[in-house]
Amino acid sequence: MSTASETTLTLRPPAAARIVALIPAWNEAERIAAAIHGLQAQSRVPDEIITVTNNCTDGGATRETARDAGAWVLDLHNIKGKKAGALNHALDEILPGLDDHDLVLIQDADTVLDPGFVEHAAAGMRRKVGAVGGVFYGEPGGGLLGQLQRMEYQRYAWEIGRRGDHAVVLTGTASLFRVRVLRQIKTARETGRLPGGSSYYTIDSLTEDDEITKAVKTLGYRTMSPAACRVTTEVMTSLPALWDQRLRWQRGALENLRSYGLTKVTARYWSQQIMMGLGALAFALYLTFVALQLAYLGALGISPFWTAIGAVFIVEKVVSVWRAGWRSRLLAAVLVIELLYDLFQHAVYFRALTDLVLRREEQWVAT
Repeated sequence: MSTASETTLTLRPPAAARIVALIPAWNEAERIAAAIHGLQAQSRVPDEIITVTNNCTDGGATRETARDAGAWVLDLHNIKGKKAGALNHALDEILPGLDDHDLVLIQDADTVLDPGFVEHAAAGMRRKVGAVGGVFYGEPGGGLLGQLQRMEYQRYAWEIGRRGDHAVVLTGTASLFRVRVLRQIKTARETGRLPGGSSYYTIDSLTEDDEITKAVKTLGYRTMSPAACRVTTEVMTSLPALWDQRLRWQRGALENLRSYGLTKVTARYWSQQIMMGLGALAFALYLTFVALQLAYLGALGISPFWTAIGAVFIVEKVVSVWRAGWRSRLLAAVLVIELLYDLFQHAVYFRALTDLVLRREEQWVAT
């Protein structure tokens, strides 16, 4: 049976739209205070900051650290579904005290928001916008691997800006939801209009943020990621950790597409996955061609046309990370190291696809 602590969550009386922040946390004693302090430093401070701890095994360290930092704590035990299950329980607790026009911010415990995040996200809740997600950037550190991840995140932010701030995924690092939309998601799941169980988040998905994005869009709402909604999140500092993280992301994305099928909303996501696979195959064929050429001819032929194409490719790589600083520009210009990083990503893609086709059991690994 699911149990929760007896912490009483008393929400303040309404003024305009209230904003309640939820921070799901599992053994996050080292980082939770920074996340809470980041919310307390906002230009629009949330009306309530609630840390949702679930099945922690750190002797209460996360719970006590969150309380000391000034947050309410909803201390859960024996709740199934990890992060998604904890959020479902917390939303059932707080939504009855909120109006449809109120807002819920859901933020990871390893993330610190820029001081203007909440204010800009709330301002982005214009007509037909159901949720606003953050634009995430990597924290310092992690050596070369950390630098490559920061470059990857910078390119993602650049692409969002080129698409007019439309969010492809409501990042789990931090996203703001309309209460009305969350209620509609639960109702739609209960009536079978949406897949994924009978609550707000589906506990069957490895990537609940990707899945709930599709849920919001399927209900006819837009999702946005304004450039001002910056968040800083951790980077993986080892290849095994990065492999586990990306395999979970990729497998989750594929599983979510299988659950939703081909619809008007998912057509673009299907196209992106197909193009990703074709790109990975093309890269593998190119490497094979280069290896054969070196093996049989002993040297690479130089073509002015393909050299020009390569130069354009390098320019695009450099421009897309320009704002990340000189280290990123230099690494992008070198190209070879990033190609190895791309090869790693392609290996993740094919492993996730193979696991899906062979119906291997999904594995959730904390990263």
